[in-house]
Amino acid sequence: MWLFFTFVALFVVFIGRFAYIAVAKRSQGNNIEALAQQRYTSSATIQAKRGKILDINGNALATNTNRYTVYAILSHSYRSSTGKKMYVQDKRKTAKILAKELGLSQKKVYKLLNPKNKKTFQVQFGAKGTNLTVSEMLRIKEHHLPGIQFMKVPARSYPEGDFLSQILGQTAMKTDPKTRQDKLVGTMGIEQALNSILTGENGIKSVSQDIYGYRLTGSETGGRKVKNGGNVYTTIDSQIQNMLETSVESVNNRVHPESMTAIIADAKTGRIIAATQRPNLTSDKPSWVNALTQTTYEPGSVMKMFALSAAIDAGKFNPNKTFTSGTYAMGGGRITDWQPSGWGTITYREAIDRSSNVGFAHIEQDMGAKTWRKYIHRFGFLTPVEMKGLGPQAAGQTSFKGLLEQANTSFGQGITVTGMQVIQAMTAIANNGKMMQPYIISKVTDDKDNVISKTKPKEIGTPITAQTAKRVRNYLKGVIYNDDGTGQVYKVDGYTIAGKTGTAQIASPSGGYEKGEYDYIYSFAGFAPANHPRYLIYVTMKKPKNNQQAPEKNISQVTTPIIKFLLDRDRTNYTKHPGTIKVPNVVGKEIDKAEKQLTKQHLTVTVLGNKQTVKSQNIAPQMRVMVNQRIFLLTGGKVQMPDLKDWSQADVQTLSQILNLPVKMTGHGYVTDQSIKAGQEIKANQTLVIRLKQK
Repeated sequence: MWLFFTFVALFVVFIGRFAYIAVAKRSQGNNIEALAQQRYTSSATIQAKRGKILDINGNALATNTNRYTVYAILSHSYRSSTGKKMYVQDKRKTAKILAKELGLSQKKVYKLLNPKNKKTFQVQFGAKGTNLTVSEMLRIKEHHLPGIQFMKVPARSYPEGDFLSQILGQTAMKTDPKTRQDKLVGTMGIEQALNSILTGENGIKSVSQDIYGYRLTGSETGGRKVKNGGNVYTTIDSQIQNMLETSVESVNNRVHPESMTAIIADAKTGRIIAATQRPNLTSDKPSWVNALTQTTYEPGSVMKMFALSAAIDAGKFNPNKTFTSGTYAMGGGRITDWQPSGWGTITYREAIDRSSNVGFAHIEQDMGAKTWRKYIHRFGFLTPVEMKGLGPQAAGQTSFKGLLEQANTSFGQGITVTGMQVIQAMTAIANNGKMMQPYIISKVTDDKDNVISKTKPKEIGTPITAQTAKRVRNYLKGVIYNDDGTGQVYKVDGYTIAGKTGTAQIASPSGGYEKGEYDYIYSFAGFAPANHPRYLIYVTMKKPKNNQQAPEKNISQVTTPIIKFLLDRDRTNYTKHPGTIKVPNVVGKEIDKAEKQLTKQHLTVTVLGNKQTVKSQNIAPQMRVMVNQRIFLLTGGKVQMPDLKDWSQADVQTLSQILNLPVKMTGHGYVTDQSIKAGQEIKANQTLVIRLKQK
């Protein structure tokens, strides 16, 4: 009986305990429901895709890709389930092949494959063995080397290469301290400044599983949806950017200056159409600074157009007033013209054409330092240009003390500026007094391409009147077209432009200015066309080393062909076929039908390949482009060289990128001769050499 009642009591206790656990769902202070859910639920992180950076027409400038790190397994314990050896076996052969593929010495690779610690499981090959592209990885894989493995790493791809490199920026893999997950983070340029937009948010997917870990059918239990990064559309026109990159690279390789910058902007809106600098991120000695917005320098005579604007606007300019050129003693110092002997007694009007420092010192004296300083601020100098997407920007400076230094600022010495400040101030002269804020971000969209924000042109002041702006542009035409003008080399066939040349001394770290024959910053600021400017161009070149021709001639080989191309394109587009068009999708169509459809849309078609169906097109469907733009259709098969006669530099550059065909250009303008003849099959390891000439 006692045994019976003992078992009954135990049974009651068990039932009571079971009932409590079933109702309260707790045991020993733990929530057993949560523990069970955790035990039979698995979660996986869904990686968010980083958003794209695109040009104004939707062509990709930065996209997601994968890079690979190669490593070698050395441990003899590493075998497959069937016992197959999966470690490096022939180290001599492996070292020879990897040395060739990675650009390392065979001796160094062999040494890495034979570490002092014999228990080493695996080794890597330094910087040369990381950041490999898919094609580089596959090329190594083709050798079927035992023990050679690859680790896939998310990375960023820049389809246009070093195009716009400091502005687009870079990314790096970093570990989130909270989640301990690796992700791409922007470290420079737009990638950094708009990182929060581009990054997105990882998702979490949860599923139920049985006690053996197998997923149960229809058992998704929730989680968090992945939110991919937004897309950033820039204002960049890839066709013009390619032309600018090619021209600047050509001059840079020939002249070897310490640095170069170039900016092209829309005069009416402040939109940056193209911009570049040398050195860039892929140069032998790369620059990690955006020179267009962060590097300050004394601009030299380009500043004279703003001093002229101030004097005219203040009613203190008489073009017929005369002065003695050459030298001018003032404020305990001496101002000297670039031609120290001067040109005798000349007028203020001639001072503009001849770029006389002495003349502008007199102009500054006539309007007064207080007035001149007021206009310096009105034009936006000494204040950073506010441009979304480019991070911190420099302000420039001037001490502006004493008669001599105050006068010096009128011709661009004793004051520092950035290239973007000059472009911003130029918009006031071009735009009848309205100064526009430069911008390089066109719009931001979500991952579905719905517009989140859009940049509108912004007027930020009217430093001068419309009448003043027109008078200044008229005087600046004289710099180009008058017999005594310093800018005659910048003429553009078929068009009238206005502009100002600059030759600025460079401050020496030890005090004073550098004394070398070419220790200057040479520059040109242009308005095209002169009467109703549509485009602004500003190019600088610091301390050129190879001066077989004048620095101005070298700069004109950047400015002249691009200005002509832009104005020619405008003339064609707006007189024959106004506006832009959307590119249709012709992928999968027969070549004849695709060509007919695109030609009807006023596009210039070039077919690459000898198959009969379009496999891909270089301009994405629904993208807006200017009429008469060239579009490439790829069919596959053998590719024959097109007839390049009269092609622009930009079109040749695009062809080079599509075919991965190295190209060397001589001259400027349009193609007159090509080394690979039209109709000839293009083979691997060929280099295309073309000759260009202005029409």
